[in-house]
Amino acid sequence: MERRIRLAGVFVLLLFLGLFIQLNNVQVIRAHALATSPGNPRTVTDQFGLPRGDIYSADGVLLATSVPTGKTPYAYQRVYPPNTATLFAQITGYSSILYGTYTGVEAEYNKYLTVHTTPIRNLHDLLTNHQVVDDVTLTIRASLQSQVAAAIDSVGSPAGAVVLDPSTGAVLAMYATPTFDPNPLSSIDIPTEQKAWAADNAGGYTNTPLRSNAFQTTLAPGSDFKVITTSAILKGRPDLAAKVFSTSLVQIPLPNSGGRTLHNYGYYPCGGDLALLVAQSCDAAFGQLGMDLGAKALVDEATLYGFNRPSPIDLPQAAMSTIPPASSFTNNQPGLAYSAIGQENVSATVLQMAMAVSAVANGGVIMTPHVMAQIRDSQGNLVTSYVPTPFSRVMSAQNAAQLSTFMQGVVTNPLGTAYGIFPPAWNVGAKTGTAQTGHNENNDWMVAFAPASHPQVAVAVAVPFQAPGTVGATVAGPLVKKIIGAALGLGG
Repeated sequence: MERRIRLAGVFVLLLFLGLFIQLNNVQVIRAHALATSPGNPRTVTDQFGLPRGDIYSADGVLLATSVPTGKTPYAYQRVYPPNTATLFAQITGYSSILYGTYTGVEAEYNKYLTVHTTPIRNLHDLLTNHQVVDDVTLTIRASLQSQVAAAIDSVGSPAGAVVLDPSTGAVLAMYATPTFDPNPLSSIDIPTEQKAWAADNAGGYTNTPLRSNAFQTTLAPGSDFKVITTSAILKGRPDLAAKVFSTSLVQIPLPNSGGRTLHNYGYYPCGGDLALLVAQSCDAAFGQLGMDLGAKALVDEATLYGFNRPSPIDLPQAAMSTIPPASSFTNNQPGLAYSAIGQENVSATVLQMAMAVSAVANGGVIMTPHVMAQIRDSQGNLVTSYVPTPFSRVMSAQNAAQLSTFMQGVVTNPLGTAYGIFPPAWNVGAKTGTAQTGHNENNDWMVAFAPASHPQVAVAVAVPFQAPGTVGATVAGPLVKKIIGAALGLGG
């Protein structure tokens, strides 16, 4: 009997211990997650029963606000003004009863936009109400965003563009198609939300407007990746930087491939020194340079630029740009040759390639991209502002200047792939890209910066799913011209 009593006592103690652990788990460890979970009825009531802070563009245009509904429990509804709703949808995100606040600025800066208590700093603060919401101002000008959107919309198919200030990392514009209207997803009418959700997801993974083709999807970057390959060559292999190829080069044999070759686009001959190889975007030469450079140097360089690590932008769910690990090329030299020209299994977001070209424009330093400029309280007091922060130094200022000269040659050299696209006075440096996907389609790219003497903008544009035979210069080039013209007030 005594033994059974002891066992019962131990069992009861274990039950109390389990209860104690679970209470601590719920009340301490998981308290914040449970309190802020979209499935928590209190969270939903707080989110829609109280107003949220406003979101503004850099030029003062209201992008998101809360309006009273006169209904309970959803006393407020998030509204995105119709003239900018689709322009900024993939940046602002949405605030949904059913689908939460998972995307965009609405999610990233939720703790500022929702009602919160400010700290007490003095005696006067004890006597005042400290329940406040803050307003978020973006780095993006609505006027420029509209012009970028007009350029991208003119394609009539999925495309994306990113415009950065290379000296600060500020996102000056970022737009992609398809896009969506966030208002139905933020409705307090459940059937309206459900209908909008179904429509926005009808295109599947690769064509849903809820996933931005500017920073949430990846594509083979094609010859735009040669910016990174060239950077690695200039940095660590002066012998390769000095190498001169025959100007009649059309193709190279690929080792251990059963007789395969890597040929230039359209089998056109090209060659010369590194500056001319960049200007002509000579695939065969760059494939050979990639194999000579070696997998470790190429992958390490891409990693410095941001590949194979989380995107640093202050927006959730940004896609990671990737290149296979160096070990995967040990017995795959053909794959290394193709990776050096941005194909094989290399995949990048438009944002990533804008970051890459910004490094050339900014003396070898990539600044952390960001969309938040400042946050102020309802009285206009500054709560916080973004401090420009370096993300990565990828090359020396000397190498960046040399690569900048090469990229200016892409535009100014009659043999350059972007020759004739930009007025000479704009002083543009660029790199075209055409990735053949193997699905009877091309991804057409261009990255550029201007003016080269003191760069103010770094631009990347990608237009995927184009017909075979199209190229970055003719598809993406005119869009980049319009965007640079708009960003610098040059027309175009």
